[in-house]
Amino acid sequence: MQLLCVALFAASMALPLCAQRQSIVVSAATAEGQLIEQIRNESDAAKKVALLEEFLTRYPQHEGVPWAYSEMVATCPQTGQYDKALSAADKLLGLDPGDLGIALAAVKAAEAMKDPDAVRQWAVRASELARREAKAPKAGSETDEDHKQRVAFAGEVDTYTEYALFTSALQAQAPGPRAALLRALEQQAPDSAYWTHAHELYFLALVQTGDVPAAVAVAEKAIAKGQPTLDMLAAAGDFHLRNNTEPQKVLDYSSRLIELVNTSPQPATVSDAAWQQRKNTLVGLGNWMTGMVYTTQGKLSEADKALRAALPLLEGNDQVKAGALFNLGLANQKLNRLADAMRFYEQCVAIQSPYQSLAAGNLKGLKSAYRVVK
Repeated sequence: MQLLCVALFAASMALPLCAQRQSIVVSAATAEGQLIEQIRNESDAAKKVALLEEFLTRYPQHEGVPWAYSEMVATCPQTGQYDKALSAADKLLGLDPGDLGIALAAVKAAEAMKDPDAVRQWAVRASELARREAKAPKAGSETDEDHKQRVAFAGEVDTYTEYALFTSALQAQAPGPRAALLRALEQQAPDSAYWTHAHELYFLALVQTGDVPAAVAVAEKAIAKGQPTLDMLAAAGDFHLRNNTEPQKVLDYSSRLIELVNTSPQPATVSDAAWQQRKNTLVGLGNWMTGMVYTTQGKLSEADKALRAALPLLEGNDQVKAGALFNLGLANQKLNRLADAMRFYEQCVAIQSPYQSLAAGNLKGLKSAYRVVK
């Protein structure tokens, strides 16, 4: 993913940083003209910003105000004053809503500022502006070539906003801002090429924020595109199982989870022991989910087979293990395998879980009915 991002970033830098600057002609005989000339000749960025602020304060209604804001957008990032650049861009777009170059410059300032919220807001704003610009008919004074270039630039800006959202999400330190950036990308460009890598990032960010339903929705989009991860399949299957929704999905996701575990290469950064443990856990989970669904469907032999396969792989996960043991007891009781049923119930009773009292009741009933004394 890192190599991809570097390549895309290098390509993105070919975009123009800004549209054509605002230009004004003011007599040098006037006080404002002299100040403008001083601003134009100032090479020190910090001093230039101070002079621009002075001009905007002294001449708020002057025809040169748009030019001054444009200069602020271009100069403030050189001094690290990104907030001032964004404020100037906002004010300039209030005066000239179609200035796509300024919107792009604001996105870049927000990126340099490393403010996820600012990147999100400006990327969305620039994308909306770019799409309007791309659809705008040719102006009467425009040549065919000028119109073609304007539309092409709008398309490049729109694509750049996708890049800005994605790379800022990669850099975000907290899952909340990361999820917000990727939510904006999803709404803005659901078919973006970045989703090949962004689905997993978005899914994990949503899981970390505790928004499991949204995380599962993202997982299922990746699954539908044939791009699931092990965690996505496990989470989606578990979600539908626990909420008693779409049992066929649980069976499908469980099957695909086990298949993917068995075909996935071992990550280079994971030890042999850790990888084997992870594989065991996920295969156990897949079989457990399958067995739980078959139990509710009354497919007792299938449930028994799946849950027996799961049981030795569930060590360390007592709550899931307890569910497997109880349902194994239930399935074997109904299959008239009473010795196995009692054995599974006894093991379930030994684990503190919501199944404990149910297993104890069933075990007591079996022992009483068949006069088993221990």
